[in-house]
Amino acid sequence: MDKKAKNILFKTYWGSNGWLSERETKPEDFVYAKGQGLMFNPVSISHDVCISEILAWVTKISSTKAAQAFVSSLSTRRLDWRSGVASYHLACQMALHRYTPVVSGNGYFPDGTVATTSYTCAVCRDVVPGLTIGDDKYTDEDLNILNFERIKWGGVRHGQLIYTWFDLQELAHADIPAPTDEDVLILRDILAIIESSQPNDHAGALEKRLASVIKSSKNERRVIIDILAHLGVLKPASFERPIHGKSDWSEAAACWRGQDKFDCEAVSKQFGKWLRS
Repeated sequence: MDKKAKNILFKTYWGSNGWLSERETKPEDFVYAKGQGLMFNPVSISHDVCISEILAWVTKISSTKAAQAFVSSLSTRRLDWRSGVASYHLACQMALHRYTPVVSGNGYFPDGTVATTSYTCAVCRDVVPGLTIGDDKYTDEDLNILNFERIKWGGVRHGQLIYTWFDLQELAHADIPAPTDEDVLILRDILAIIESSQPNDHAGALEKRLASVIKSSKNERRVIIDILAHLGVLKPASFERPIHGKSDWSEAAACWRGQDKFDCEAVSKQFGKWLRS
């Protein structure tokens, strides 16, 4: 990854105190970063075209490449590689359909009357309830912030249709190396940490324990946990467990407990090629 282009992208959104309230990229910097494939022009696309292109990308990307990208990211901290396996897994559960609007929420005036109504696609919503979201139209969508989040944390918008569309395109174009012995060792260590969890451990406790086996920030580890939950590796025995009201984990990650350990079938399906070698 070109360091100058990455720096241009990061400085557009992130400063010493976190997110920047005012975002601007010098025209010449944008041209450079765009030329290196790290920044993009705004995109406008409909839900129906988005779905069609997502399904087309799925046919062009192998499940092995998607999983290999995740494993190869573990020692290199190429977090953009890490993201795609979750988007690929979600996309494989989708089917071609037209936008089917359903109310997703309301905004209210002080007197309690409805001020605004928001909608999502009912078909997208039901792929993974509470996670997958499809809007009717995406107008002048900022792909650069999506790419920033991919590179910095490994993606934070898994399930949003426009992110799935973008993430799969980037995965398809990426040249993913074979995992190294170190990558596989880290994967084994992650699974060992999960396996040794105490029965009442939750995702937050797991995040802290993973710090001992993978070089990462807290937010990076949170994304790893959410990705493993999307893949069914972290599979809750029940979705009826209490979730903290302010939790921003995906539902599967929030409902997981240490007693669930990891799902052997999902691990074998996603990563068996490297774990058996």
